[in-house]
Parts: sequence; C-alpha cells; structure tokens
Amino acid sequence: MNELAFSSGLPVALASARPHARLKFLEFFTAQIRNPNTRRSYVKAAVEFLAWCEVRGARSLEVIMPIHVAGWVEEMTSTHSAPTVKQRLAAVRHLFDWLVTGHIMQTNPAHSVRGPKHSRRRGKTPVLSPEEARQLLDSIPTDTLIGKRDRALIGLMTYTFARIGAATGMEIRDVYAQNRRLWVRLHEKGGKQVELPCHHSLEAYLDEYIDAAGLKDTPRAPLFQTIRRGTGRLSGNALPQANAYAMVQRRTIAAGITTAVCNHTFRATGITAYLKNGGTLEKAANMANHSSIRTTQLYDRRSDDLNLDEVERILI
Repeated sequence: MNELAFSSGLPVALASARPHARLKFLEFFTAQIRNPNTRRSYVKAAVEFLAWCEVRGARSLEVIMPIHVAGWVEEMTSTHSAPTVKQRLAAVRHLFDWLVTGHIMQTNPAHSVRGPKHSRRRGKTPVLSPEEARQLLDSIPTDTLIGKRDRALIGLMTYTFARIGAATGMEIRDVYAQNRRLWVRLHEKGGKQVELPCHHSLEAYLDEYIDAAGLKDTPRAPLFQTIRRGTGRLSGNALPQANAYAMVQRRTIAAGITTAVCNHTFRATGITAYLKNGGTLEKAANMANHSSIRTTQLYDRRSDDLNLDEVERILI
C-alpha cells in the first residue's frame, strides 16, 4: 500500500504536509491495521474527515481542533446511524493518536470529542427460523457444481457460526478428517483459529461438494471458488464476499423466503437454533469466537418468539 492506493486527489491537509507526515499517515493503515475490512473503513473515515475539514478552512493537520471533529460528528449523526458515527470517530481518534506518537501532531483533537450514545441488547441482523433455514438449504438444486458449492457454503456458515470472511478464506486443507469425523478449521478475526467437528448435515454437504469438484488433491486451493463462465467448472479463485452476498440473495428469493437476509444471517440463525436446543451462551461464544458473551447475546433471538406471543395477547 502506498500513496497511489488513495485516489489522485489527496486531501489538502495531506498533500501539503511534509513527506514524513504523509509516510506516517500511510504507516498507520499498513503497520497498525491488519484486517483489510477495518483498513478499508478507517481509510474511508480518515479521508472523508480531512476533506470535510478542507471545505471548512482547516487545510493542514496543525490547525485541526476538537471543534472540527465535534462538528463533523454532529453533522454525521443526521445522516448515519450511531454505530457508524462511533466507528468513524474511533478511526479518526486512533489515526491522530498514531500521528501524535509519531511527532506529526502535538495533540489529538479527537481525544476529547464524545460520540453519540448507543446501547443495544438485541442485534439487528436478520435471522431465519429453523424451518426457513431448512427450506433454503433443501431448495438449492444440487445437480450442478455451483449448487453443491452454494449449499455447502450456506451450511458451513449456519452450522459453525462462521463469519463470511472466515468461510471464503478457507482452503481445501481446512476440511480434514479426525476421529472418524470431518472437521473444519476457520481463521477468524484477530488471527484466531477455530477448529470444530462438522454437524452430520454439513459433513454430507462438504463431502459431496469436494468430491464433485475434484478438490482433494489440491490442499492449498481455495475451498469456495468462483465458477468459470460457460464451463460450470471452478476457476481456482476464491469466492469474493460480494459474490457470496449476491448468491445468498438469489437463493433466498428462489426459495420463497421474504426475510431480508445477508451473509451474517446464517451466523445468527445457527447461534439462535443452538441456544433453543439447550446450548449454552458460554459454548456458543467459544464456537463463534466471541471474546465476550455480551456479543453472543446480540445473536440470541429466542426472545423473539416470546415477544410475538405477548403481542398477540392484545385482543381488540
């Protein structure tokens, strides 16, 4: 990643800065942030903030003050959700901390600025009922390789609570036999590695897909790959998350499911189904690679059934 990774029009605050300051700015995103998704969102937040400051006369890093950060935050709250505003403020705050320790700025103008309050005890990710999840999986035709791939991917996210990034980042060698059972190895956020035995349905999905694709002899190849146009064969390239999202949309519509699903839906669906059948929050958090049970509770939608029952008591 270098200066060319940003568009040709750098914000004036960077373009007019010393080369050392521009280097430290770029180092923040390369040396400090390893997750590509976090890096992408932090770059977006930083460049947008500096461009916002430029329009309002703050055209160098030295003149940016807390009032600029506060004004930017206040303006964003009218167009963005509270979590988005808090995340973008965190990006700018961390960037300025890095520039302060690198002796580019004397103080961090974002340090004293507070973001909007936000508290949530229930996640907003759409969740499928067990019946809908089964309907979706059973509706996928498996007479083609792409159908087998799609069923295996959706099944993996549902039965292992895998994030889409961990699923699409798997290699063939991450599916392996142990104790006469198929296991999967997931490389989750923060460099954490999760190894789980497969649910018997997921084992069947993966075996059928891998056998049909002839992937057993290529252990370093991506597990979930794109399909070459007009051939029906795997391309050797890993399936991008955007393609997986489009596939999920296409499959749910074809299955007649009206819930607005996303890739994360299957993580929440699996966790809720697990808890409904006697699973514990502690073990669900371990399987989902959550560092806090409070995060797992956001995916626990067992109370949805209770809420619906209570609403139906309103007899008018």
